[in-house]
Amino acid sequence: MNIQTKKEDNALTVILEGRLDTSTAPQLEECLNASLDGIEDLSLDLSALDYISSAGLRVLLSAQKRMTKQGKMQITGANETVMEIFEITGFSDILTIL
Repeated sequence: MNIQTKKEDNALTVILEGRLDTSTAPQLEECLNASLDGIEDLSLDLSALDYISSAGLRVLLSAQKRMTKQGKMQITGANETVMEIFEITGFSDILTIL
């Protein structure tokens, strides 16, 4: 998986490419933990994400909980496959998906 970040003032965009699964979720978790201090607006661009597993969902939920305390988080660009996973798991009701 490839992770790119773009920070502007107190806003952070994280662009994910590839597969977010058991082997790559710790990489995203580490990136978010290192980057979220002082961030009030987190945007996760999933337009190049092919797949997300339960491990990836756990990282997104953890980020959502943290951002609820310090600002807001939104998901953009989720493809049909990823959206189906969000809907089946109920994450579409928890996350802000644009």
